[in-house]
Parts: sequence; structure tokens; C-alpha cells
Amino acid sequence: MKLRHLLFASAIAVASVGCNNKTTEDTSTTTETTTTATPATDSLQQKLDMYTSFKLTADMSKLTAKERQMIPLLIEAGKIMDKLFWYEAYGKGDSLLTALDNDAAIQFVKINYGPWDRLNNNAPFIPGVGPKPAGSNFYPTNMTKEEFEKANLKDKTSLYTFVRRDASGKLITVPYHVQFKDDVKRASDLLKQAAALADDAGLKKYLTLRADALLTDNYQPSDLAWMDMKNNTIDVVIGPIETYEDALFGYKAAHEAYVLIKDQDWSKRLAKYAAFLPELQRGLPVAATYKKETPGTDSDLNAYDVVFYGGDSNAGSKTIAINLPNDEQVQLKRGTRRLQLKNAMRAKFDKILVPIADELIADDQQKHITFDAFFANTMFHEVAHGLGIKNTVNGKGTVREALKEHASALEEGKADILGLYMITQLHEKGQVEGSLEDYYTTFLAGIFRSVRFGASSAHGKANMVRFNFFKENGAFERDAATGKYRVNYTKMREAMNKLSEKILTLQGNGDYAGVGKMLDEQGLVDANLQADLDRLSKANIPVDVVFEQGVEVLGLK
Repeated sequence: MKLRHLLFASAIAVASVGCNNKTTEDTSTTTETTTTATPATDSLQQKLDMYTSFKLTADMSKLTAKERQMIPLLIEAGKIMDKLFWYEAYGKGDSLLTALDNDAAIQFVKINYGPWDRLNNNAPFIPGVGPKPAGSNFYPTNMTKEEFEKANLKDKTSLYTFVRRDASGKLITVPYHVQFKDDVKRASDLLKQAAALADDAGLKKYLTLRADALLTDNYQPSDLAWMDMKNNTIDVVIGPIETYEDALFGYKAAHEAYVLIKDQDWSKRLAKYAAFLPELQRGLPVAATYKKETPGTDSDLNAYDVVFYGGDSNAGSKTIAINLPNDEQVQLKRGTRRLQLKNAMRAKFDKILVPIADELIADDQQKHITFDAFFANTMFHEVAHGLGIKNTVNGKGTVREALKEHASALEEGKADILGLYMITQLHEKGQVEGSLEDYYTTFLAGIFRSVRFGASSAHGKANMVRFNFFKENGAFERDAATGKYRVNYTKMREAMNKLSEKILTLQGNGDYAGVGKMLDEQGLVDANLQADLDRLSKANIPVDVVFEQGVEVLGLK
């Protein structure tokens, strides 16, 4: 069902963004812009129609009474993360929303957490609004990269500090827990209340440590505790986590939240794959120096129904799988946990991927578009984040530090291509069912889906690079008469190995200039592809989903 004006007024909980603890000159950093007019409602309605509504529900019958009491507390904490992300992404979001005079504009601003269209390269859609600052609201908008690099501030590259100016105009840093003092205190209290209800010892410990972390910005103890959880049914991912919103340097983490219910049956099916990581790491198609790290073997792979998205995870395109923690030290010690968001994944497959395949995949190959392949491609993308290399081979520090704002796009590209590599290797070992044709064809259809997220998305740019690389290497052919694509399975496998080697080498070398060159040259949409993507829009195929969510949707009080 397409969105209509107020259809999802309750779907996205957006609190006004007026932080209680402002620093000196804080108002100079806001990205708030004076609007001169509201765009035409018809134009904005077309933008709203790029999203299709989906109700986030789950089977609550298997939850205990205490677990049912926990969920509203966790959702309330998630709404606070939503508020903090508004500040990070835009600034004074309440003043922006108040200035708008039609429902379509208000709803589209809420989807994007600001006046920039996240599925259209962050193009402004409100008249009078300029380009989105690359550093969002993490840095002063009048700060140059050179000024930042020269500033002698020990924690300026911290994931958890804002860069601001003092009264004299000098750059200073402000820790998140100081900037958001009152809000994180409320969120911390809610997590502690949830911890008191938790019967599972691992969950109780994690919630308690995460509550403390919100007050100190020391997240590693709670990340380690999160890795230790094995038997919990309720889960929550909460706090400043991903760095996509900082397109200036990729240093600053943005606040988000997921509230999750584990699907125990599906999770049992997935548990075996993490054990193959060391073997798959050794077999990567790259020189030995780029695969010398040993991935953690305590990695966890589970399926969940997600019942709440907040903040960064809810902005624009919605995440359907999670691979965390991002802390490289934790990854090397313990590995990561991979959470497959089954209900959200099914929504995107049914409402988006299948219609895309009908339009763009050769008729005789459409039989290879399956949910199991889509689930596996998505799942192994997350598992593949654990493969490869986390620290450069030449003393440039971590890959993330060396590649700066390019790190996220290249890492997403690595995970996509190594996910397909993992499926190929495990299929040959008899550990993955189905035909490789299913996985490869669904993988190509998935590129079309993700490319539509736009170049401002790390996932969208990564998919565009891969599409152009596959095209150059003959992994698919396009029928000029029908405009449909046919996978060449042999050449796709060859291109998969070749691109894997290229990405892993760039990461291991910390080759900032090389990655920038690749993204600039291959992260582009050519005329043929744009025409094909336009066909998807004309066919009214949505780009992404927006959620109806919350305690009322779940039937909880």
C-alpha cells in the first residue's frame, strides 16, 4: 500500500530536538536553514510514494510476562535515540517542522530526518535549503578539513565527541554524554529498569553496562557483554554506533536503536556458519599478507523480528541485517554478532525485489529469484564483515582510520562481494542448499534494489561500484531490445574473485587516494542504467519501506 499524507503519522516517533545542555557557540553549528516556501504537494507525494508502508509486528505469544514488560521500556529508550539523531543529522528539527505548512512536506522531512532526500543523493527538497553539510551537525559548518587536521585536540577523532567552537572561535570537543546529559540519563534509567526485569543473566549484564556507557561514552565493556549473550530472546541495539552520517571524515558515530525478538527456530538453522570463518579467511582470493588476521570464532548468527527502529537505523533506507560491534579490538577478540531482521527482510523481498526482478531480469532467469537466496545473500554480507583485514599492513593504523570517509562505502562493498564468495565456497562444501544460479541471479537483482538508495548511501555507492565492475568483466549482459539483464554465471564468479582481491588490497594498504579514485570513477550511474531505474519508478515499484511501529502496533500497553 502506498503512503498517503498522514498514513504513517504514528509510524516514526520524532521528538523535537532541543538539547538541554548547549555548549558555547553551539547554535553556530546547526544546519537549520530558513525556508522560503513549501514545495508542491504533488511533487512531495511522488517522493512519499517511493516508500511503502509495513507494520512491524512479531509473535508475542512466546514471550514471558517480564519480557512483555521490557519491550515498552526499550522502545521508549529507542525514541530518545531518535531525538539525539535528529540533532546529529540536522540540528533544530522542531523549528524545521514548525515552519512547514503541508502534511506531505512534514512526513517526508520525518522520513529523512531533515530537508535532504536520502534516496536522491541528499538533494534538498525544501525551497531555500542549501546542500547538506558533509559533516552533518557533528562539526561547525564553517570548519574546513585543513583546520580540523591542524587542531591539537586529542579526542577530535573520537567516535563520541562533537567538534564545536568556543567564544573565541577556537575548535573544541564536547563529549556526547555532556552534550546530551539529560537525555542519556533518561535512556540509561530506562535500560536499568529493563535490566531489573531480565531473567537472562547475559541480557541483564549487557543492559546494565549499556546504561552505564550512555553516561560515560565508554562502550567497549557493554560491547563485550553483548557478545557474551547467547540465550536471550529479547535484544536491543542502542547508542551511537554507525559513522555513515559523518560524510566529512567518517569519524563520528550516530545514535540509533533496534528492539528485537529472536526467532529461535531460524537461529538454530544459522548457528553452524560462524565456525567456517577461519577456513574461509585462509582461502580468500588475495595475497597472504592481506588475510593474516584471524577472525574471532565466537561470532554469533541469529534471526530476529525487529519491532522498533529509531534514529540512524530509521533514516531513509532501512537496515535489514546488522553486523556489530564495530570496535576492531572487540572483533579481533570475540568476532561479531550478525542479526538477520527477518520480518523487515521479507517486506523488502515481497514488496520491492520481486517486482524489480520482474521488470529487469531475463524472463527465463526469474525463477532463480528466491527469498532463501535473498536471505542468504543478506546474511552472508553481514558475516563477511568479519573476513579480510581490520588493520593496514603498512602501519597506517586501522582500515577505518586510514580510509576516513571512504571507509564505510568500501567496507560495504567488501561485505557484499565476500558474502557471495562465502556462499560459493560453502555451496561447494555442501553446507548451503539450493543452486548457485539462485544466489547469483538474486544478487544481481539486489544490486538494482540497493543502487536506488543513491550515491549518498554507503550501500548505494558500493553497489554502483560493483555493478560497473561486473559490467566491465562480463558478469551480465543487457538485452537492448527488452532492457533486461542476463547473468553469465561463469564470468560473475571470475569477477567476484577479481573484485574481492582489489578491495582487500585497497583496504590493507590503507590506500585513501586509490579508494577515492575508484568510488569517483565507478560509483556512477550511466545513462542506460538510469533509464532502467526510471522504468522501476514508472512501474510504481517502491524504493524502500517505512514502518508503522510501537507499543500500540504490538498490542502492548
